[in-house]
Amino acid sequence: MITGKNYIGNSLSAKGSVTYKTFNPKANTENEIVYTEATSEEIQEAAHLASEAFKEFRAVSGTKKAAFLNTIADEILALDDELVQTYMSETGLPEGRAKGERGRTIGQLRTFATLVEEGSWVEARIDPAQPDRTPMPRVDLRKMLVPIGPIVVFGASNFPLAYSTAGGDTASALASGCPVIVKSHPMHTGTGELVASAIIKAAEKTGMPNGVFSNLNSSGIEVGQELVKHPKVKGVGFTGSIRGGRALLDLASKRPEPIPVFAEMGSINPVIILPKALEERAHSLAKTYAGSITLGTGQFCTNPGLILGLKSDGLTSFIETLASEIVTIAPQCMLHPNIHNAYSNNKARAQAQKNVQTKANIDDAVTENYAQQAVATVDGMTFLENRTLHEEVFGPFSLVVQCESKAELEQIIANLEGQLTGTVISEQNEASDYDTIINALSDRVGRIIFNGVPTGVEVAPAMLHGGPYPASTDSRFTAVGRDAIKRWVRPFSYQDWPNELLPNELKNHNPLGILRLVNDQETKEAL
Repeated sequence: MITGKNYIGNSLSAKGSVTYKTFNPKANTENEIVYTEATSEEIQEAAHLASEAFKEFRAVSGTKKAAFLNTIADEILALDDELVQTYMSETGLPEGRAKGERGRTIGQLRTFATLVEEGSWVEARIDPAQPDRTPMPRVDLRKMLVPIGPIVVFGASNFPLAYSTAGGDTASALASGCPVIVKSHPMHTGTGELVASAIIKAAEKTGMPNGVFSNLNSSGIEVGQELVKHPKVKGVGFTGSIRGGRALLDLASKRPEPIPVFAEMGSINPVIILPKALEERAHSLAKTYAGSITLGTGQFCTNPGLILGLKSDGLTSFIETLASEIVTIAPQCMLHPNIHNAYSNNKARAQAQKNVQTKANIDDAVTENYAQQAVATVDGMTFLENRTLHEEVFGPFSLVVQCESKAELEQIIANLEGQLTGTVISEQNEASDYDTIINALSDRVGRIIFNGVPTGVEVAPAMLHGGPYPASTDSRFTAVGRDAIKRWVRPFSYQDWPNELLPNELKNHNPLGILRLVNDQETKEAL
């Protein structure tokens, strides 16, 4: 049952006077439940509990953490239809999307449970002492990854489950041994509270310390700002806008003790369609990309907002078919009136730029909060010179850039901001003639796709969901997949430490049976 209160550790609390409601964009009306925003006192209490919990949680075994994560997954599933209906009422998204995202959330939790139960993820390194080495003896050195402390996670507007309360940031942080404080997203606070209740139940069932998880409500930015500035918070996970992520990064860097902010932010996900592919497949590619642009009402961080090609009859045919196909797709509801208004304004701003031609735009009246998808085109030089056209339009919009030459195309790619993905559409053996362009694209993205669409982020060990700034604040890390755990840890070495006092991961007899690097050799054997 949704209470509208905050979870301060295992306790519900509502000490504040600031309240708000969520909004049903499909019904175009407020939802009934009233939520109470967390106060400074509650923020202080949550941070204190998390700091105290860290003292115990950091040493919890991988087996016990795995049980915790798996129990969270079980408790989320136990919420059943209440969670699905709440999700739908706060997003306007269909039941299938709700269940699909729930499945992804469960999958992430179980993936990290498997990872920490096995245990080799800590990257144990052992260089035993060599007292007889000349001219200098070697000390005994042992290194592993250790958790950094309490983490603040900001819920994402477009993924109320997979990137929010128990999403990838939370799952990976808990797996690493870090307590989590979630700053719930105001657009889906009810969904967030239900998931928070599942996490708290799981923590209690598996004997986790009070404060290992808290969930704070907030209708504005003040709660998030106070959390990021709190001295007991040691890291931040964020998925959202460039403006929001940059503000948190700046705030964290100005603390007396700066902390890392792992923010996944804006991306227009450039798609390069090579000439032979346009010549052979312009119509089929246009149909595929009409679907990709409008998928989820364009509210995915990997939406293909920029398509580039060399001027040709094939590119002209692609643009015409894309324009005709995209308007046949029924408009869909966006997540919130604010998101719909931002989309409409940003789309209109892009369309109003010099030399931009709108090729397709649904002008007919649509239901309130439903997006009117559009396609526009512009020449390469105008795009290169107008930075406004490089900005993300969050929603079902894409700009096709017509380049005069390979040199201009390469120059455009080299001058793009960092992106999550880049795509190359090619006929067989064609890509080898564009190696400098593909290399330029590789320098600008975190993931490069061949003959596909960028929409869709597989949760797998080889996935990289991040990229050069401003796609993310640190291109060395991923927000999706097992390696997402590395954001919340740091390497730590023991020198000449007594074996009996070492953590199990580094003891001579390897009681956990994990894979370790001993004297530069990977092994599970005891020393």
